[in-house]
Amino acid sequence: MYARYFGLRELPFGITPDTGYYFAHTHHQEALNMLLAAVRMGEGFLKVTGEVGTGKTLLCRKFLAVLATDAQFTTAYIPNPYLEPRALIEAIALELALPLEPGQGQHALLTQLTERLIGNYAEGKRVILCLDEAQAMPLETLESLRLISNLETEKCKLIQIVLFGQPELDERLQERSVRQLRQRIAFSCRLAPLSLADTEDYLRHRLHVAGYDGPALFRKRAVRVLYRASGGVPRLANILAHKALMAAYGEGAEAIHARHIRLACADTESMRHRGNRLSWLPWGRR
Repeated sequence: MYARYFGLRELPFGITPDTGYYFAHTHHQEALNMLLAAVRMGEGFLKVTGEVGTGKTLLCRKFLAVLATDAQFTTAYIPNPYLEPRALIEAIALELALPLEPGQGQHALLTQLTERLIGNYAEGKRVILCLDEAQAMPLETLESLRLISNLETEKCKLIQIVLFGQPELDERLQERSVRQLRQRIAFSCRLAPLSLADTEDYLRHRLHVAGYDGPALFRKRAVRVLYRASGGVPRLANILAHKALMAAYGEGAEAIHARHIRLACADTESMRHRGNRLSWLPWGRR
């Protein structure tokens, strides 16, 4: 593989969310700062949306990692909340290390959860629940979240809930049946794709984290072609950058040129489903 060839400790453009590669560009850092400030203020519901591949899961994991360094927070993470209401409550209970009894009714389960939350509050701990892919939640499960959020003292919530989801989450929250939940969302933000300048910094950042310390590996024109092809979506940028590095390695090139990005585009299935995105590529140019 190309890692040793380019002086890398590891492959820099994996698509698995890795907080070691977190890139604090404007939109993500603003979202992270908003989340941290909001949970410290005790806000009940928060929401982060973004298109597929814009880094919601990575932001969620970074947020959880930061909270893990603060003893006042206890966190629960549900990566796939496509669950019925009872199953969601059970998942939250398991995340909080509650022992579940066979045949336990929902009322008893909620009572047990409430007691744990009150106990955490008495110890000066705040419970933060993060739900990824929240756009997949059934409406009745979304409504059950509102009921869980009703657990509170006279001064603060016993549990704070952060929803991470695709833009379809906003559409689901427009449903009349969950209007009370929608009204309780105190802060929300939407992740935008990278700009051209961000994309160049993003590539450089990931290469640096992976151990590269040489001159700019991606030529300016290569960055422009990659940016236009990916639309600034980090996941697509990772896929194209990885394949471009493979192409450059295969021909013994010392840098990534526009032609390597074009080869990566031609070899990427998602590029064939992005309208006329490939038609502008000047295939004969370096």
